Amino acid sequence: MAIILGIDPGSRITGFGVIDSDGTRHRYIASGCIKMAELPLPERLHRIYAGIAEIVATYSPEQSAIEQVFLSNNADSALKLGQARGAAIVALMNHSLPVAEYSARQVKLAVVGKGSALKEQVQHMVVRLLSLQKSPPADAADALAIALCHAQAASTLARLGTADTLRGGRARD
Repeated sequence: MAIILGIDPGSRITGFGVIDSDGTRHRYIASGCIKMAELPLPERLHRIYAGIAEIVATYSPEQSAIEQVFLSNNADSALKLGQARGAAIVALMNHSLPVAEYSARQVKLAVVGKGSALKEQVQHMVVRLLSLQKSPPADAADALAIALCHAQAASTLARLGTADTLRGGRARD
């Protein structure tokens, strides 16, 4: 079993989810959201960094996964999202955690079986796969889905015997 931290980055709300998984069996550990309210961007980025560092210190994950930036019509929003991802990735790397990246489509395909699944479908499957009593907030559910996606990818690669670790959602030799 491996403790996996999934992160759904956002400049206003960053979701996190921590699971223990062997690739086929998954156990929920924790999830939640780092909320930034109406702070200036530099303060939000600091809060993301500090929040992820605290989560890593609390749960000691062995692996981490984060959602890739999606293309947006709003360049300002895309830039802020990229900066939020950067703050989270730096926090993970400062704790020597390997970071795998997955697109939203990859996550939906892994968890729901359909790359164009709706958010509600992802939340429903997260509840089922982790045997939760109720659905977590949307950003936390997305982060748990990212962790589940990584668990599935790592398990598949381990069965194939092709790689020990993942980088960028791909096998690394």
